[in-house]
Amino acid sequence: MCERHLISRQDLLRAALALAASPLLRYVPAHAADRLETSEIAPGVFVHHGRYEIQSPENRGDMANASFVVGSEAVAVIDTLGSAVLGRELRDAIRAVTDKPVRYVINTHMHPDHVFGNAAFKEDAPAFVGHHKLARGLASRADRYLAINKQMLGEEAFQGIEIVLPTVAVEDSLTLDLGGRSLVCETQRTAHTDNDLTITDTATDTLFLGDLLFSVHVPTLDGSIKGWLTLLDELSRRQAARVVPGHGPHAMELPEALEPEQHYLAAIAADVRKLIKDGKTLEDATKIAGFSERDAWKLFDQYHVRNVTAAFAELEWE
Repeated sequence: MCERHLISRQDLLRAALALAASPLLRYVPAHAADRLETSEIAPGVFVHHGRYEIQSPENRGDMANASFVVGSEAVAVIDTLGSAVLGRELRDAIRAVTDKPVRYVINTHMHPDHVFGNAAFKEDAPAFVGHHKLARGLASRADRYLAINKQMLGEEAFQGIEIVLPTVAVEDSLTLDLGGRSLVCETQRTAHTDNDLTITDTATDTLFLGDLLFSVHVPTLDGSIKGWLTLLDELSRRQAARVVPGHGPHAMELPEALEPEQHYLAAIAADVRKLIKDGKTLEDATKIAGFSERDAWKLFDQYHVRNVTAAFAELEWE
């Protein structure tokens, strides 16, 4: 006969506290409502809408859009959010939709809010796909990106983040097969960054623009303002059933989606060129250029002066 062991209420409480403190369970959502939300914007195409915020312990790096596309054989993830914590939640969201393997993780460019969730997918052994300049750009800024984001996210949300470089480099164009549908990855001219990649889902004619398209969230310039304006003009003539921005609504339509961004960047360029012609300085430009756009964008005060500074450095030598 087995001896019966009685468990006290105190024992149960201690066990519950131990489980809550376990690092393996810390980020597992307790309720369905806590899970990362995604919307199916077209058959088999899912998008998570990021917040219009800078990274913080509260949002855990949830600042950008992330997507995944489900084929008959496999899944491709397009951007992975700003922390490994959220990357794991994105992976859970995929598993809630399908048990097909994650074959590809595609990064539209190198910024942390789009790539720091990559580590959560390493166990799936996918191909990590990016622009051929992405590895160099991300590696050169790795230490700074890690230090800044650790400070801004805090220890808990920063847990598990690591730099995961692409294993597949796109030189010009690359087609990825998911079974029954293909994704066409295309490198773009230097614009938002020098490593921008666009992706088209041929099954639904959905175009993923990454941070070549900002909506609501003010654009951020880390490449070439002239190149970006030229590319936006080209994209405005492109046909697509819908476009997914890097920051903004789940899906938008061309060419209307591009117009506010074009207006913003053109205003900066025009003002900076006039100030340079009039013999004004960078300091003058950071107080004047593009401020007519202030009320049109969220996070204007956090990013606009950086944009003007980058534009001035480029345009004063044209």
